[in-house]
Amino acid sequence: VQLQASGGGLVQAGGSLRLSCVVSGRTSSNYYMGWFRQAPGKEREFVAGINWRTGSTSYTDSVKGRFTISKDNAKNTVYLQMNSLKPEDTAVYYCAARGFGSAGYAYWGQGTQVTVSS
Repeated sequence: VQLQASGGGLVQAGGSLRLSCVVSGRTSSNYYMGWFRQAPGKEREFVAGINWRTGSTSYTDSVKGRFTISKDNAKNTVYLQMNSLKPEDTAVYYCAARGFGSAGYAYWGQGTQVTVSS
């Protein structure tokens, strides 16, 4: 499975960005997809996830109501719509894939930088 993330950039606080993650190489419906982020000096943290089969989603508390994860089956793409961005959202964002029944995320895309200025 190959994951290609894009869509990062510089935005002012209160602004929006949409990240994209294109999945190739395997049937995407066999995976649970996640977005993670890592800020300087901090550990990588889970941001949002989506079950490709059912569409069920989950979010970390700090982004609930601001971020939305979604998928486009035809494009094999997962999105992370980020609204009302805050400076503390500044991080490198990664998309990842976990097979159903697997404990961890085995596949990772390259990161995309999101910088939110105050």
